[in-house]
Amino acid sequence: MTAQPNSSRLPALDAAAQHHSDTLLAYIQQQVQQQGGWLSFADYMQLALYTPHLGYYSGDANKFGAGGDFVTAPEMSPLFAQALANQVSQVLQVTAGNVLELGAGTGRLAAGLLQQLAALEQLPAHYFILEVSANLRQRQQACLQNLLPEDLFQRVQWLDHLPETFTGIVLGNEVLDAIPVHIVEWQSGQWLERGLIFDQPLAWQSHPLQDLSLVNDIDVSQLPNGYVTEVCPAAQGLIASLTKLLQQGAILMLDYGFSAREYYHPQRRQGTLMCHFQHYAHDDPLIYPGLQDITAHVNFTAMAETALAHGLDCAGYTTQAQFLMNSGILQLLQAVSPEDSARYLPMVAAVQKLLSPAEMGELFKVLALSKGLSEPLLGFVNGDKRHQL
Repeated sequence: MTAQPNSSRLPALDAAAQHHSDTLLAYIQQQVQQQGGWLSFADYMQLALYTPHLGYYSGDANKFGAGGDFVTAPEMSPLFAQALANQVSQVLQVTAGNVLELGAGTGRLAAGLLQQLAALEQLPAHYFILEVSANLRQRQQACLQNLLPEDLFQRVQWLDHLPETFTGIVLGNEVLDAIPVHIVEWQSGQWLERGLIFDQPLAWQSHPLQDLSLVNDIDVSQLPNGYVTEVCPAAQGLIASLTKLLQQGAILMLDYGFSAREYYHPQRRQGTLMCHFQHYAHDDPLIYPGLQDITAHVNFTAMAETALAHGLDCAGYTTQAQFLMNSGILQLLQAVSPEDSARYLPMVAAVQKLLSPAEMGELFKVLALSKGLSEPLLGFVNGDKRHQL
């Protein structure tokens, strides 16, 4: 299969952005040549997102908020962090541990959590942030210094790699969806893997899948010819690493995705790959490398099974809407006076977007994995959907 990218319906690039993308494209061309003329999509996605200084998450372009490419839940309302803090507080109370946030975005979630944990008198000694992007780390530091008093800011520590051991709660908000995926295709009774060749400039080309272990868990009996989907062994590898370091506490992953039954449904025949550029969502990852986000939905069944195989418990799985309501977001909203319309009305609109089935409420899920916790987690007391995994 070959296809050329079409950027005609996306905003045009200025000269600096075009140069940035062209520079990364030239580097990707070198990598294609070094790999014998064909590059797996997982390798391309890694290069497009994480090449030092050039990749989407490694460059200096603004990614988050109204002036970026997309808006994440912590940017929408402080009530998101405040509700999440109630769940974090419960785990910290049991473990007397710390917080480890993976990929902290702008830093706004960390700021909101620390402020609310201070109000709940459940501050951790340390709030660790593992951030692979030097640019985002600088933005997080600036944001947290601006929003937090000095005593709270001093609790924040940035890490270059995962710690050997950890007690407390690990948080990943929209982290798993940005881990590179392999794209596979069921064609004429065999699995193919989609990759890229450099053909002025990039084009798709499929090869027979070499590593059939990637598709062991996909039932092909009902799949139509030409069925395309994604698999993400690297995300399972991250979960496995987290399970090994966790001594006691919980891992909380918030992201958009499905159970395996939904993920690999025969009707989802074009996969879940999605790109974001200046608030335009589309499905062509070959456009503007280095300047657009590339994501795939999360297979939460695979994440849970990986954790169970490494000795953790699956402590909860539910929609973002149910999790936030269980964690008290509506009570937090009620504490804001409706008479203060300038503050209240935007909060109502943001909470509506966070909870609405038509917005983020149903598509986004929350998965909790735990070790050494006996009491049920607050965020899953109602509407737990572990049986769907």
